[in-house]
Formats: sequence, structure tokens, C-alpha cells
Amino acid sequence: MRKVSKVLSKVVALLLIVGVSMTALTFSAMSASVDFTKSEFAFDKILFTKHQPYTGPENHMIDGNFGFLGVKGGGLYILNDAFSGRPTVTDVLQNSVCTNGRYAGRKLVGGAFYSFDLSYDAKQIVFAYTDAQNSYDVWNQNTTYHIFKVNVDGTNLTQLTDGNYNDFDPRWLPDGRIVFISERRGGYGRCHQRVVPTFNLHTMNADGSDIRCISYHETNEWSPSVDNNGMIIYTRWDYVDRGANHPHSAWITTPDGLDARAVVLNYPNSGSEWWRNVPLMQNSLRAIPNSNKYVATAAPHHAQNYGPLIVIDPDVEDDDNLSTITKITPDAKYPESEVGTTTDQKYGTPYPLSEDYFLCVYDPNANTNGANKRYGIYAIDTKGNKSLLYSDPNFSCYGPMPLCPRRVPNAIPGSKKPTEPAQDGVVSVMDVYNTLLPFPAGTKIKELRIWQVYPKTTTLATDPMVSYESTESVWAGRNTRGLLGTVPVEEDGSASFYLPAGRPVFMQAIDQDGTAVQTMRSDTYIVPGQTRLLCQGCHEPARQAAPNPESVPLALRREPSEITPDPSQGARPMSFPRLIQPILDKKCISCHNGSQQPDLRKGATDPQSKWFASYKNLRPYVALFDSIYPGADWNKVYPRSEPGKFGARASKLYQKLKTGHGNLSESELHSFIIWLDSGVAPFFGDYKNIDAQLSGEQVEPSLN
Repeated sequence: MRKVSKVLSKVVALLLIVGVSMTALTFSAMSASVDFTKSEFAFDKILFTKHQPYTGPENHMIDGNFGFLGVKGGGLYILNDAFSGRPTVTDVLQNSVCTNGRYAGRKLVGGAFYSFDLSYDAKQIVFAYTDAQNSYDVWNQNTTYHIFKVNVDGTNLTQLTDGNYNDFDPRWLPDGRIVFISERRGGYGRCHQRVVPTFNLHTMNADGSDIRCISYHETNEWSPSVDNNGMIIYTRWDYVDRGANHPHSAWITTPDGLDARAVVLNYPNSGSEWWRNVPLMQNSLRAIPNSNKYVATAAPHHAQNYGPLIVIDPDVEDDDNLSTITKITPDAKYPESEVGTTTDQKYGTPYPLSEDYFLCVYDPNANTNGANKRYGIYAIDTKGNKSLLYSDPNFSCYGPMPLCPRRVPNAIPGSKKPTEPAQDGVVSVMDVYNTLLPFPAGTKIKELRIWQVYPKTTTLATDPMVSYESTESVWAGRNTRGLLGTVPVEEDGSASFYLPAGRPVFMQAIDQDGTAVQTMRSDTYIVPGQTRLLCQGCHEPARQAAPNPESVPLALRREPSEITPDPSQGARPMSFPRLIQPILDKKCISCHNGSQQPDLRKGATDPQSKWFASYKNLRPYVALFDSIYPGADWNKVYPRSEPGKFGARASKLYQKLKTGHGNLSESELHSFIIWLDSGVAPFFGDYKNIDAQLSGEQVEPSLN
């Protein structure tokens, strides 16, 4: 027995040795060293912050940007001798005392640090800091992020912004101004049952003066940076009349906010399961040097900006799926889509050195660490190799970037400084018939219909329940909206018109019968000071050059049109009690009074939704975008707008009414058409003034 025991012990020991060796070999194979002799690593210092990601119960991609959820600790640091294997760390702010503002004479201690950027000459740093007063859902100067500036040696610490709103994600612009994200414009998220302010692109001078809002998009935006051409690349949550989980994709605009456009994946060719294939959020975007490509983090919707790293190539033909996206960290899947949970948040904040080499943060144990993730600084390559450069066992690292001068991109000339009141700009469409998907045969476009979407001014998704989607999910908040009017389309498909500045709008192509054939489901806008916005077509192929016209488009040979206001009472804002119910009372309820279905009497107001019974009873006769894929989760499918297959044209109600049913006048039929074409067939036209709207009174939007 002793001999057997000895033999067994030797076998066990041997197995343990082999197991350890195999583990070491596996780790080595998975994490081979990056080649630091490459020219990409011709620097020896890395600038970074220590920032611990928020992991609380309300973990949504907006939460990490609220100062009261900041994890106290961290700071702004330099990693010296980064690739030596024996790096040292310098605390940039160790001896820094603020020179101005509310923090004058004080050090930045006891709070939380977040995003930052290094000036092109590598002499100054801008960064976000909060006192992180842990008062949930309280917005004051102690619970919000503010932007500061400091020299790399820690001198001249200066406060640039302050107030009761979060300012974060600062980036230097080529002309010396700073772009950042701020809550200053106002408005709230549409799918939350709590207070969630929207935040958008702003700019300011390097001393904090002349703060301007440069985006009037109605929902949130994130992480701007400057690409190789001097344009701002950033993330937009773009879900006008779409599911709230619609991919938060890369957008691009000029340094003063002109001509904001999606880069890829904003007109998805989707199906009920399409969302499982793609990253839900393209965040922390950076332009790759000497390339047209961008690197980003493929982050989830319900967590922070961590996940696999991807490269986006806008030069590839966009198949509205994954043709433009390459995952460069295949050991992690897309959180919430490829994997059904928010796991695989292993990587974050990539900084490109070339198309082959990157700095980033990484936690190899992210899936098991849960709320205690510890992201270290790594160098990685596209072959799967990783090298740990630095980690702190007590706090995560964030946003590593080389501490060395960078090439200054082109400084794109800006528009004129805005005047008060802001002047209208001119919107011109070259040819509405230039489309990716053909219009129905025989279609003649006569007008463009211009809708304004109103930013939400109440905090809860169900306050009020704007439209039918609100009964499908409490998170189904839709925009209220108003019909500004129409402008003519010329015989060659061109249009040109004046648009007021600072109003997010979408456009629809209207046929000879007055119905919408195609619609936008993003918003666009004129920034104050902007004089012109150009559109090539109507959902035209994204990578197609504009055809060389034989002559100047007809609309450009004349003075731009003024928008002709729609005469319908209740069209702006669009209100069912004011626009539709009076027609039902006048023309319909003599028959549709309970003895004939549907019952179109106003009836009792529903205590939860505040809707009339007539509105609820019309639901089966209305065509909504969410019904294109029956049985699918409306919040995760993103049906594209296909010509002629939505709105009035697709609704049972219009098909009945256009035969003469109800003996409607032309103006009454038009009221039904614009309500059905609006995208959501809303009940309420504003988020406030509920009683006045129920009484059929005209109200004005509370945030116009």
C-alpha cells in the first residue's frame, strides 16, 4: 500500500507539474508579447487616468457620465519608461492647486476623474473631474463633472466649466478650441423611469469662454475626437421612431457641428434577429494614423463603454450589417447581442498607433471580476498578442495615450459666429429620386414634408404616454412632434428651402396623393451661424458619388422656398384631441357609436395613459414601423423605412377612407394622412400641458 501511495503521489505531482506547465503554455499562447521594436512604439511615456467604472443597479450606458455615480479615487498620471518592464508612475496633480473659480486655492482630491485629452503639442491636458458627492439623482455643482486644464508638469491648474450639469469627454480641436459633451442644452431621455438628462456636443475656447451648443440632436451623444481630416467623430444614440437599443453608431461632423451624418450602419437591412450580430454601441472612437479607418469599443447598451475592440472602415461598401466592421479582439464577444448578457466587457478606450498596434485598457478576468473589474494598460496588436504595461490592483486605468506631440489635423474653417436671433439656413436636396430602394412605380414626388421633433421635457418615459408604443413597453418613449409644413419639389427631384436654426427635423417625400413615400428616421438641423445644408438624395447609396448633372438642379436656380405651414388645427404640435377627434365627432360617430366597430366616440379618458377610447380603438387600423416584424421585440428590431410600406399607405384606415368612406372633405382626409404618416400616430403633441391638450386646446412645445 505504501508503494502504491508513493506511486500515486508521484503521478499526482507529475500531473500537477504538467497542468501548471500547460496553463503557462496556454497563457503564453494567448498573450504573446507585442514587438516593441516597431516604429509605432517610438515614445516612452503614456498619459492616463485612474477611473473605476460604475457598476451599480441602474447600469446603463448613460450612467457612467453622472458625477454622483463617480467612484471616488484615481487621478491623472504619467507612466514613465512604459515599455521597459520597470515603469514608474508620476502623479500629474500631486502638487497642483487650482488657480481660479470655485476651486481656487484647492487641490482636486476626494472626487473622481474621468475622460481627458492631450494637446497636440503635448504641453496641456484637459480632463473631467467631479467631487462625486454621492447624492443619487441630485444635480448640483458637487454631483456633476466639470472640465479642467493643466500643464503636463502639473502647473497652472485651471477650471474651465462649472454648474449643475455634467461636462465631460473634452478633446482639443485643431484651432485651439475644445469640443466636449454637456447637458446644458436641456431635455431628458425618452426611455427611462428616472431622471436622465440628455447630453450633446458643445465647444468652448481654451479658457472656458464662448460655450456653444453645436448639436441639436434630441437624444444623447458621446466621446468626440478629431479624425485625420479635422472632422469630429463621435457616438450618437439615434432612435427617432426606432427601438431604443438601436446601435449607437459612429457619426461625423465639422468642428462647429455642420452636416452631421452617420458613418456606417444607420439604415440597417434588418430582421427580427439582426440585432444579435452587431455591436450595440460604437464608443471611444479614434482615427487610426495614416488611415481612413477608426478604432472603437463595441460596448453594450446596459453597461459602460467596455467590450471588444473593433475597426470601422468607411471606405468599404456598407451592407448595413457587418461589412464595415472588423473585430480585432476575437476573445471577446459583443455584449448583449452576440452574448445575451453584459459579459465580455474586457477591453476599453483604445488608442491607435497604426492599423496594427494599439494601446487600450484590458481586464482578462472581467467576466469573473463582476463589479470589481481592474483594467490595466496594455499594448495589443491585430495578431492577438498583448503586453501588460501597468496595472493597479486597487483601481482601474482609463484612456491611455502616448505623451508626445501629434500632427495637427486640418483646421476646418468655421461658419460665422452665431448672431441673435439666429438666421435661417438653406437646405437643398439635389434629387429625391436618387434612392437605395426604388419608389413604387408611377410615383411622382410633389413636396417635402418637414417635421420637427421636440426634445423631452419630462423625466419619466411614461409622462406622458405619447403614442401606441407606450403600451408595448414602459421604455417605449417616443418623441412628440410638430408638422412645420411643406416645400415644393421640382420636376427634376430637387428642392431648396429655408429652415430655422436650432430645430431637429426629419423630412418626408410626399407623392401626388399627399401621402408619404419615404421618410427619415434620424434628425438633422441647422446650427446657428450655418448657412447651408446639402442632401444628395433620399436614402441614396452611401458610397455612390453624386452624378455629374447636365445642368444646375431646378431648385437651385431660384430663391429657396419658405416652408408653407400646414393649415390643419392640431398639426403643430401634433395632437389627436385637436387634429383627429373633432373629425370623428363630426363625421364618424353617427355610425361608429358602439353599434358599429370601431367605436370612435371619445369615451372615458384612460386613467393610466390619459388616452381617449377612440384613440385606443383605432390601433388595429394604424401601421407602425414596429409591426413590420410581427412577434419580434420592438426594442431590438430596426426595420428600415422602405418606400411606400409605412404610414398612411400601409394603414387599413387610409385605405378605407380614400374610397370615400365617411364622406370626408379634402382637408379632413389630409388630417388623417399626416397623423398616420407622422411615424407614430401620436396622441399627445407636448410632454406637458396635458389637461389643455385633452381639452383640444392649442399648446406650444415646452422645449422648441
